[in-house]
Amino acid sequence: MRVSKEKAAENREALLRAASKLFREKGIDGVGVADVAREAGLTHGALYAHFSSKDALAAAAFSEGFAGNMAAMRAWAGDRSPSYADYVDALMSERMRDRLATGCPMAASASEAGRQGEAFSESFTKAFEEEVAMVEASLDKAIPKTGRRQMAIAAVTAHIGALAVSRAVLKADPALSDEVLRSTRQAVLDAALKHDRPHSR
Repeated sequence: MRVSKEKAAENREALLRAASKLFREKGIDGVGVADVAREAGLTHGALYAHFSSKDALAAAAFSEGFAGNMAAMRAWAGDRSPSYADYVDALMSERMRDRLATGCPMAASASEAGRQGEAFSESFTKAFEEEVAMVEASLDKAIPKTGRRQMAIAAVTAHIGALAVSRAVLKADPALSDEVLRSTRQAVLDAALKHDRPHSR
């Protein structure tokens, strides 16, 4: 039976939502295409009508999840211009840590990304650069551009690592999990203050 364009688009969206959720919860390598199809309420065959491989699905689902997170960040920012400290606090928060199924897909997938195909690597790279640009734009323009980019890259990398580690230890030691986030936030902010100091004289 032929599926209408509207229904096909709806099915594709359902598959992306299901894959994005499952990959973040259980890892890309821990989820099969049949699991994604079942979560979306569709058949295995329906999935391959939209995605040629699991790698293609993973790359598209990653981009879908990241786009949703960036939309949420823009809504959080609203009409104001969040400071560097605001972004650091938001990206390395307990709330971000606890949102496993809907949180940062980079933190959820970083340890697996190197084992995936080129399409996934491209999606991850694009997302990383977009988040770096967002954080970089919040830094004081008195800091040279190379310095701003360096600080933004360090902050986003710290965000990914801090979330991954804080999630890894959470069940065994919740206090340590909180300490990982708190210590990383403070270290990243302290580094920015040291960078600012020569320009504030």
